[in-house]
Amino acid sequence: MTAATETLTDNAAWADATPRLSVLIPTYRDDPSALLKALDERGADAEIVLLDDGGGDAALTRRMAARIEKLKLPARLVVLSPNEGRAKGRNRLARHARGRHLLFLDSDMLPDPIGFLTRWSAVAADDVPVAFGGFTLDQTPRRPEHELHRAMALKSDCTPAPERAKEPEKHVFTSNLLVRRDVFDTIGFDEGFAGWGWEDVEWAMRVARQYPILHIDNSATHLGLDTAAVLAAKYEQSAANFARVVASHHEVVSAYPSYKVAKSLKSVPLRGTWRPMLKAFALNEAAPTPLRALALRLYRAALYSDAV
Repeated sequence: MTAATETLTDNAAWADATPRLSVLIPTYRDDPSALLKALDERGADAEIVLLDDGGGDAALTRRMAARIEKLKLPARLVVLSPNEGRAKGRNRLARHARGRHLLFLDSDMLPDPIGFLTRWSAVAADDVPVAFGGFTLDQTPRRPEHELHRAMALKSDCTPAPERAKEPEKHVFTSNLLVRRDVFDTIGFDEGFAGWGWEDVEWAMRVARQYPILHIDNSATHLGLDTAAVLAAKYEQSAANFARVVASHHEVVSAYPSYKVAKSLKSVPLRGTWRPMLKAFALNEAAPTPLRALALRLYRAALYSDAV
């Protein structure tokens, strides 16, 4: 396997900074300009580290470098070749960070409240080990091709802090996640995960054995909704990761509805016949969105039934 190589671009404020908070943003062929602009808060005790994870788009990389150089906050762009993936990329970002707390943000997020980083800095000042701020679709444009993903995200992911706190490890995503450095140095992301899905929840399962996970409402909007076909492909990709979680954390994941439904579907005969039918219905944009969402959730559970 070819070893990854890094190219670094630092802005003028980077060299002498001693930030409390390091904002870590991986991106792969997405333009994070809107997020970088929103994060550049005057007075925020923070730095920004952006990882171009082997995207291979030279024009986009130049635009990101130009944006980094113009930021008022200390900022670094790490350009990686080849692509490392979600878990390895975030672990690499943490090695560039200098703050006591790390704030992981996805590149397709956009802060909701004014003073987003200032609020996170206040949480970091309390020295909490782990905190998740939540995410919304408040600023996400409505597009017909994204209605299925919107419906599913609103039902399961866009949850206020009191609800998330009932199952703290289950509602942790790297889209808006604060971690104290010593916690992350001890418990990093499992680089055995490949592709999309579950590496953040599995990380939280390990963290929850040793540290409390705080849930607060300091949300960011998820702008990057997927079409039904892309979402279905991600679920197909995530099946192997789900199996990895089941193998390592059976006692936790067996209480999740996704596991229970997968278990019940395992005994239904002719899966090879009805599973593709569920997918086809979910992809049918003429069907009612709530029924499509139900079909796609059942399709995901049917994929996961191979692992339970």
